Amino acid sequence: MQTSADRQDRHQYPAHWEADVVLRDGGTARIRPITIDDADRLVSFYEQVSDESKYYRFFAPYPRLSAKDVHRFTHHDFVDRVGLAATIGGEFIATVRYDRIGTDGLPASAPADEAEVAFLVQDAHQGRGVASALLEHIAAVARERGIRRFAAEVLPANNKMIKVFTDAGYTQKRSFEDGVVRLEFDLEPTDRSLAVQRAREQRAEARSVRRLLAPGSVAVVGVGRAPGGVGRSVLGNIRDAGYGGRLHAVNKAFPAHIEDVDGVPAHRSVRDIDGPVDLAVVAVPAEQVPAVVAECGEHGVQGLVVLSAGYAESGPEGRERQRALVRQARAYGMRIIGPNAFGIINTAPDVRLNASLAPQMPRPGRIGMFAQSGAIGIALLSRLHRRGGGVTGVTGVSTFVSAGNRADVSGNDVLQYWYDDPETDVALMYLESIGNPRKFTRLARRTAAAKPLVVVQGVGSAPQGHAVRATRLPHATVSALLRQAGVIRVETITELVDAGLLLARQPLPAGPRVAILGNSESLGVLTYDRCLAEGLRPSRPVDLTTGATAEDFHRALTRALADDACDSVVVTAIPAIGEASPGDAELAEALRSAAAAVPGKPVLVVHVELGGLAEALSAAASTAPQAVKAPGTEGGAHPFRPAERLRTAGVERLPIAGAERPVTAGAVDSGSSAATAPPEGTRLIPAYPAAERAVRALAEAVRYGQWRREAMDPGKVPEYDDIDEKGAARLIGELLARGEGLTISDAETCELLGKYGIPVRRALPAPTPDAAAEAARFLGYPVALKATAPHLRHRADLGGVRLDLADEDQLRRTYAELTELFGKPEELRPVVQGMAPRGVDTVVRAVIDPAAGAVLSFGLAGATSQLLGDMAHRLVPVTDREATSLVRSIRTAPLLFGWRGSTPVDTPALEELLLRVSRLVDDHPEVVAVTLEPVVVAPHGVSVLGATVRLAPPPARDDLGPRTMPAY
Repeated sequence: MQTSADRQDRHQYPAHWEADVVLRDGGTARIRPITIDDADRLVSFYEQVSDESKYYRFFAPYPRLSAKDVHRFTHHDFVDRVGLAATIGGEFIATVRYDRIGTDGLPASAPADEAEVAFLVQDAHQGRGVASALLEHIAAVARERGIRRFAAEVLPANNKMIKVFTDAGYTQKRSFEDGVVRLEFDLEPTDRSLAVQRAREQRAEARSVRRLLAPGSVAVVGVGRAPGGVGRSVLGNIRDAGYGGRLHAVNKAFPAHIEDVDGVPAHRSVRDIDGPVDLAVVAVPAEQVPAVVAECGEHGVQGLVVLSAGYAESGPEGRERQRALVRQARAYGMRIIGPNAFGIINTAPDVRLNASLAPQMPRPGRIGMFAQSGAIGIALLSRLHRRGGGVTGVTGVSTFVSAGNRADVSGNDVLQYWYDDPETDVALMYLESIGNPRKFTRLARRTAAAKPLVVVQGVGSAPQGHAVRATRLPHATVSALLRQAGVIRVETITELVDAGLLLARQPLPAGPRVAILGNSESLGVLTYDRCLAEGLRPSRPVDLTTGATAEDFHRALTRALADDACDSVVVTAIPAIGEASPGDAELAEALRSAAAAVPGKPVLVVHVELGGLAEALSAAASTAPQAVKAPGTEGGAHPFRPAERLRTAGVERLPIAGAERPVTAGAVDSGSSAATAPPEGTRLIPAYPAAERAVRALAEAVRYGQWRREAMDPGKVPEYDDIDEKGAARLIGELLARGEGLTISDAETCELLGKYGIPVRRALPAPTPDAAAEAARFLGYPVALKATAPHLRHRADLGGVRLDLADEDQLRRTYAELTELFGKPEELRPVVQGMAPRGVDTVVRAVIDPAAGAVLSFGLAGATSQLLGDMAHRLVPVTDREATSLVRSIRTAPLLFGWRGSTPVDTPALEELLLRVSRLVDDHPEVVAVTLEPVVVAPHGVSVLGATVRLAPPPARDDLGPRTMPAY
């Protein structure tokens, strides 16, 4: 936005202060600086404020603003006087301003670091969290402008505004004088203020998604007059699913005499609908969408599901069309799923919404699903309805979101909703890209502490329709960071469903010890081998032989579950020869009853060609059919008949997309009959058609269970008395004053690191042999002679590093050799450094990634580790427990702990070094890169032999700043 040329601003318009925010009730608003062009908007806004609110703002009756007031409240220098407005539809709904003051309370300029702050919120929008959002943003602006403290004077009766300040979580003082409450609070974020901010963010974003998934009324815009077409199909899907709210069909081409479509009221425009519309499903060509959005916004629609294609996925022109769509919807306070979306589903009995292209409503269940791709969404729904590839274990869906280009609502928003959704126990996500990995990791860590989160992440470049922050981190590194946040990271859709079905109905294993039993020795051995490959600790398989009966399985499973040395059980089952065998349902009931006696341990089944068993395991005990027995076998115990299949009478058959033949409601076997839906809370036993799939799912559950236990005590970020944080900040400020971004000198690097208790072993330049000898005399023999030219730095394998030079003669001979081999001294840049105690050479790095945030990395130095990519990573700030695990996470970690009889090195000192580097980059976002190489870890202590630090101005906003929606 450009303001008039005659403004008296000392700074240009700060466009980076503009932001879209989600409010407490799930609606949206835009926050931006107030300029002199806003005079008319300010007057109109003030006219709509009640006399009581005006009195609270000015402490006296103040019916209208004078011309002087309007000038004052719209003319800002964006440094000492700043005003922000919250807007919807371009009109003000709230304002906030600060004025810098001195110790005498009069207007002042820097270095004064206090300001008075005041709010005014339109009465119709009070209670929506507008003031809280404005406070976060004005506080961030003030900190950027060097203001460290706010003061506010509030009338005692103005409880709402007092609560805004007191609930913010800042350190504050409160006094009462002359009938006015005076509040003073520091703007430095505290643990409590950040916690308050995160909690408000979660509630607001969760409610914004809830408004989309549980609307009281829905309009489908673009319903064709003839059967077929996207709009008509979605309308039918919503109606057939049994949606309990008000449903409307909209098409501007409807003739005047048409009153309904398939029994649904028909309208030519959203404006013609009598009553509120909470959700609009848009299925019109892209060029017609802006007019539809305008109609919806003017009618007060809360959210949109845009199925229309032709946006960012189609190229640059579509990308601009998508940006305009988001800006237009947000201007009206609406959120968008899409465009190019597949739709949304909510199976809750009081909602039953199928606003998607899926022809059938999924079976209700406890799994939440998110997919960016419509095709993958179809595949996920099908896998949970049928035995796609063989997996069984019937469960259903709580909610499903296919976000398409995810221009607005993303996986982060849906995670916020699932976090405290009582209907969702497990979250499955297919992510083609992660737009904000830093926020996703933060939300994933919190969600995973409450319920399992299973993710498939695309490896290639992001689809055209997705706005993604650039990242310098390899895909493997991002995946590792996700795992550290508790995400169950899998590679395929099959693994996603396999893990989801296990986690949805089985308890988490208490450890890696696995019992294996079954009627096939070879299948048991195969399962045993796969357990070893996945890092589990299996016991020797118990072979029940091919003649095992259901009772044999029951007894064996009961014994295994009762064994304190067992954390989980894998049952293997194959068909056996025998004409007079009991049915699959009998075996299923035997396994179920044994498992129910010990509910704290998970049970899985690996089966071969036993479709009936798979279905029977999915059925509830109370509805399981009786086994069909051969004549004369009543009460006998016999092997299983391979051809027997479970039969269930009176179950409705539903055609499922992707299945070759119809399957029954709640079924999971394409082309077969299915069990009836089990009662809520029934412990289902998942069955897998291959040992590797069952064991992989179990291994993921074991790792996740271990993460959950560790997450209960994540450790702490230690304090060190010798850290000089303020001194480091002054030094960084002085260095950055020289330029926007720079790699600081060796001396400056040593000084900065020294303020965080990280000494760097001194290296003196040696441009001549005489200089080298003088440096060695100063440092004391023995010394090392190193070439620091970029092509030779840290390359001992090339001969550019010579160690243990004991005297001057040896030093001069080595100097001559280096210059003879590699060139002139000015090309080599030789330095002399005192010898460090022998140990293991390692490297420590920290980098600020634009997408993931600050990342601390550790590995061994040298070509071998570089070739293997053997580096471990943690997100900053790192706790003491994380530092310990970081050191032990690399494959070459045994070299630190006495491998093959070597002396173990001082890993506690190494962990302290990692923690100090983490503190440095966490305390000072201007430190964008740190490399310590090599770091020699000796049996006693560590020595940093080389260090580089890069500085850059901190970002104006980051994940620690005020709440914002992705910019468009």
